Amino acid sequence: MRLTQLAPCPNVPRLRATHAVFVAHGLHRHTYALSRLILLATGSAEDDGAADGSGGDFLSYAGLLLRHAEAPPNAFIFNTLIRAYARSPHPAAALCFFQLMRQRHHHLLALSGEEEQAAAVAPDHLTFPFVLHGCSAAQCPSPGLQLHGLLCKNGLAAGDHYVQTALLRFYVTFMELVPGGAHNLFDEIPRRDVVHWDVLMSGYLRRGLPCEALQLFRRLLLSGAQPDEVALTTALAACARAGTLREGRWIHCYLRDNAGELRTDDAHICAALVTMYAKCGSLDAAREVFETAPRRCRFLWSALIGGLAVHGLAEEAVGCLRGMQEQDGLRPDGVALLGALSACAHAGKAEEGRRLLAEMEALYGVSPRHEHYACAVDMLCKVGRLEEAVELARAMPMRPLASVWGSVLAGCRAGGAVELAELAVAELEKIEEELGAGAADGAHVQLWSIYMGANRVEDAQRTRKALGGRPGRKTTGRSEIELDGVVSSFVSGDGEHPLRERIYETVHHLLAGRGGLLAVEDEELCPEEGPGYLFDDMSSRSR
Repeated sequence: MRLTQLAPCPNVPRLRATHAVFVAHGLHRHTYALSRLILLATGSAEDDGAADGSGGDFLSYAGLLLRHAEAPPNAFIFNTLIRAYARSPHPAAALCFFQLMRQRHHHLLALSGEEEQAAAVAPDHLTFPFVLHGCSAAQCPSPGLQLHGLLCKNGLAAGDHYVQTALLRFYVTFMELVPGGAHNLFDEIPRRDVVHWDVLMSGYLRRGLPCEALQLFRRLLLSGAQPDEVALTTALAACARAGTLREGRWIHCYLRDNAGELRTDDAHICAALVTMYAKCGSLDAAREVFETAPRRCRFLWSALIGGLAVHGLAEEAVGCLRGMQEQDGLRPDGVALLGALSACAHAGKAEEGRRLLAEMEALYGVSPRHEHYACAVDMLCKVGRLEEAVELARAMPMRPLASVWGSVLAGCRAGGAVELAELAVAELEKIEEELGAGAADGAHVQLWSIYMGANRVEDAQRTRKALGGRPGRKTTGRSEIELDGVVSSFVSGDGEHPLRERIYETVHHLLAGRGGLLAVEDEELCPEEGPGYLFDDMSSRSR
């Protein structure tokens, strides 16, 4: 039996049979053989054969192999288990195995009668990145912060590239809980490479901080380092998010002139350029990048469809689904179809969107996923077909998540549908009970507003009492716009800008042209929404 050539097992009984062969040949008493068997179990969990949900059974069996081992475990065995669990649906178990590795391996070695070798099982430079990944996946910042202290103590935090990168990813994950942690750690890394820049830039973008991502990209260029594909696509995505067309054009020129092997015909970079131009309002430039691309793939088609969706060009977006097949022989995937559905939602083409949702599987072989149904529900709500939206939500083959019922609630607020709003809030409360706090944030505030709009004052007062003194705040709104090369950011609840009066005057003028303002009566319940206005307090801050 060649231990290095063991193929992943299709099911747990096959793994047990392989284990039995190991025992029959006495291999279970050897550390190397034990490591190959545990690697086989964890590899089987990650293999496609475990897609039926048996991956957890494979991992449980791997844990049992360690706990009942008759051979002394080594760092490779623990690293294998920690890595597998960190990538699994149960990442907190990775932390348990790390504790077992550091504190209880004496007990494991006692089973083999080799307790004098206990000190040999110690974490190495590969262990810590896996554990930090587990902390991030399990949303457990405290163990990760303690681990950082341990790494500083033994010198690995400053001297190992993989550990530094893992620490940076950890702090990026908990950027809100540890303000400045990721940035400070980044500045402390003595020899930064492009991966470190990529991690922090991507983290800023995921946290909705595109201007910070672009500032970091400028630092990258000034440092003399060569940006890779990830850095360039992240910078272009940040331009798209912030609406900075001028900076996006500059990056496009940089790609043509200075990017070396990273050319503008790279599929991912072309797709990022198309998205950037479309979201910055230059749809003609987006089409030009698309038309001049030497090789058009699904990424590029999906980017164009998404750009058309932003501009509400539903017919052209749906036409691209046919164009993919007829021009390039590409079958639309779920991303392209979601973009087409989004275009229908933006354009108010509810019938076209419903037809596309119904024909996805038959025409394109793509089964609608939750995001497709959520987009269709949102589309129906935007055109006021609220009862139809609720029917679609209830008919979904999977359970609707908070995004679906949030769309229904938003539609009810616009249409004044009180009963359906109550239903949506009830569903959001159920989701919050099962999945934790956050699903129903702001829902009761919106319900209160709907009650007030319908002159149901008693129901509104009851809703207020149900809040029990909780603030009922909604997520702070934020938008950005570029004008003459300057990006201005408008933030809800921020009234400190020196041009505040001019900003309010302009907003009043814009809203007056849309048929007046929606009155909000209770400033205490909705502190962001001042009395008499639909819009939040806003100010503009130039960056």
